Parts: sequence; structure tokens; C-alpha cells
Amino acid sequence: MNGFGSPFGSSFGSPFESFLDPGERLLWSGQPKQGVRLQAGDLFMIPFSLMWGGFAIFWEASVLGITGLNHHPARPSGNAGGIPLFMALWGIPFVLVGLYMIFGRFFYDAALRRKTWYGITDRRLIILKSLFTKNMSSFDYASLTNLNLVERNDGSGDILFGTPFPMTAFSNSSWPRSNRYPLVPGFYLLPGARNVYNQIREIQQRAKK
Repeated sequence: MNGFGSPFGSSFGSPFESFLDPGERLLWSGQPKQGVRLQAGDLFMIPFSLMWGGFAIFWEASVLGITGLNHHPARPSGNAGGIPLFMALWGIPFVLVGLYMIFGRFFYDAALRRKTWYGITDRRLIILKSLFTKNMSSFDYASLTNLNLVERNDGSGDILFGTPFPMTAFSNSSWPRSNRYPLVPGFYLLPGARNVYNQIREIQQRAKK
């Protein structure tokens, strides 16, 4: 049985099938909420991306003469169309970064969540990401000394395997993060997060006994 918040009675056919140890049972599997979504960090990211991207696009358009603000009748010879080649090429990376920040990162984040699975077994918690390459992280119950739940009004939430830094709430998978404020591992944007959180706590208590 598949889907958000759906329990797996067996690992057969699940994305975790090849990652389970002999005798290990998959108890639950789910994915983050899908589609293009706004997150808390976008409160700051959207204005910044519009300023960065808008300036980069305007600067490049001015260099190319599209805006009409950089018109010079006499240009040094050797420049194609009278446009300094170095200046035209220099602005392209900034324009591409600006376009990614304005809207490209939303589609990247949606694609990453579409290729992300969360799993609960009788031995550990698993995070599997396979957008370009398969990346599997696992956390034994004995090592989960601090389990936190951040719940939203719609019932979705984040189950964090540790204590988040203050700035962690304003970051997401589409935005660069510094080593000073890393993203705490966990199940992010999970539908029905409280039910999954309670299930993890129950299994954790059984594992300790």
C-alpha cells in the first residue's frame, strides 16, 4: 500500500527494498508534500531574489543595448556589434543565478521532494533522496536523543532529529545554507506529521526497553 502516510506491511516494491538489512521490517513509508510550495524562508528570499535578479537582468540588458541607456555611437573596433564582449559574458552567470532565485529554485525544490522518501523501520529512520543520485541517510533509535515536532495549521509539519538552530526555520532545500546554520536532518513538510511523530516515539520507547 502506497501514498502519503501509508503503512507498508512489507518492503516489497518500496524504494527502501534494497537498503534494508536482513530481517529488518519497514513499518511506514511516506513522502513530503508535493508541488511548488512557499516556505517560511521565502519571506526573505523572495524580496532578495527579485532585487538580485532584477538588477542582473537590467544590467545585462543595458550592456546589450536593449534598454537604450548604454548607447554610444563610437565603439572601439574588434567588438561584435559594438558591444564589449567581456561585459556581455560577465553578466550571464549573474542573470542565470537571478533567474534560479526568482523561480527556478521552486521547481528544483518540488523535483527534489518528488524524489524524497521517508521510512520507519523496526530498527531506524531512513531518508532517501534520488533526484540525480541516490543518497540514503539512516538514524538509529538509540542515537535520537532529541526528537522535535514543528506542526503547521494544515496538519503538516517537520519531524526534526535534533535541535534546530534559530535560522534553520528560514531555510529550505532550494537555498544555500552555511555550515554555521546547517539544516537539521528530519522528515520535512510531512502530511499528518503528528501521527508519524507519535509512531516514532512509540517505536523508540520499545527499542529502549
